[in-house]
Amino acid sequence: MGETKSSTTLFSGAEQANLQAASPLAVRMRPRRLDEFIGQHHFLGPDQLLTRMLEADRLSSLIFYGPPGVGKTSLAAVIANRTKATFSSLNAPAATVQDIRRIIAQARDRLAVGRARTVLFIDEIHRFNRAQQDVLLDDVESGVLILIGATTENPFFSINSPLVSRSTVFRFEPLSEEDILTLLESAVKDAERGLGRFDIEAEKDALKFLAVMCDGDARKALTALEVGVLSQLARETGKNGKDKSAKIKFNLSVAKESIQQKTIAYDGTGDTHYDLASALQKSMRGSDPDATVYWLARMLAGGEDTRFIARRIAVCAAEDVGNADPMATVLAAAAVQISEFVGLPEAQLALAQAAVYVACAPKSNASASAIWKAMSDVKNEPIRHVPKHLKDSHYQAAKKAGVGADYKYPHNFKEGFAPQHYLPEGVEKKYYVPKGRGHEKNVKQYLQMLQSLIQESKHDQGRVVQKD
Repeated sequence: MGETKSSTTLFSGAEQANLQAASPLAVRMRPRRLDEFIGQHHFLGPDQLLTRMLEADRLSSLIFYGPPGVGKTSLAAVIANRTKATFSSLNAPAATVQDIRRIIAQARDRLAVGRARTVLFIDEIHRFNRAQQDVLLDDVESGVLILIGATTENPFFSINSPLVSRSTVFRFEPLSEEDILTLLESAVKDAERGLGRFDIEAEKDALKFLAVMCDGDARKALTALEVGVLSQLARETGKNGKDKSAKIKFNLSVAKESIQQKTIAYDGTGDTHYDLASALQKSMRGSDPDATVYWLARMLAGGEDTRFIARRIAVCAAEDVGNADPMATVLAAAAVQISEFVGLPEAQLALAQAAVYVACAPKSNASASAIWKAMSDVKNEPIRHVPKHLKDSHYQAAKKAGVGADYKYPHNFKEGFAPQHYLPEGVEKKYYVPKGRGHEKNVKQYLQMLQSLIQESKHDQGRVVQKD
């Protein structure tokens, strides 16, 4: 916590070197200049927005948003080295309102005497509560303070809207395999900050394995590389890694031993949760069984609640398949029960069967559209009364009042259908319009046949009236 520029004066050059040597490889390899920064080309490439802001030294408040290990803190440090402003930093979980007020007061004092502006970097800014975030608002807006906030959570949900509106949000993406490979190769060769002081023979497929397994997280890749190299050095020398002249072979076998089982990044309440649920449902709706099982696997591997997944499949079966294949809803309902009953890992079988069935089934949202339109009318139009002939007539007083007297019992008529009006008086709408796909094709033909019976009935009634 504190100002970067002043904190360096606390230690001598030798002490700084010792601290740097004790740092993990991921910390030592952090970029010092903008040209050393790897990745995020969508806002740091030539003529991109943040590049222009840094070149002009005209920073506004920024929010860096993205997964761990993609360069948020590193870029803040690059900005600290590059900008003419005084740089201060806080870690949100450990910071207090008093810490914020102290830095704001110092920033005002600097401006009052014509000195540099202040950049405040807050790591994990989403961990600030609303009151702590509100303390920053006035001074960020007035320009007393330039804020750089880093967060792994969607700032549009986790950070106060007024603070977001006063900042430029940059979304960090996971680093590509090529970016990670570049970083690993640089770490192997760099004798000053990396592992170049050792005699390392790093095989390409070993480094590529780390680049794949780290899923765009540079910190994870560099940590695995350091573990592999130093552990191999210790084995080769038998001197706990003190003999730096020993030949180190970093091959695929060593790489596999140096990194934990691949971790599936998953936030059960954040963007990942909703994005994957959306991808699963849209893949089922889009009739792509391969994409469906892929996104299902991502959710299961990430630890998603099987009940949530089963509900998504059931919703898609009812909304997007509907009466085009009624068995889809039946299978989805079965998957809900089975996944609840047997649990994982066996539950994935029932979920996959239902999800693939929904993906491959003919699609119709006719029943879903029908209820959406009807609900809109019920909520937005005058309330309509039940027609007299449709009202309940099982009690004695109803018969005396003539309630239900004109009701026609369908089974007494041809085709088991009695032409009569079932909608409220004054309502003449078609809510359910079946599609010509799957089973709904039969439903459509049946409704057309009933419509012809209604027309015949009207024609017959017209002839009776004319005869009278």
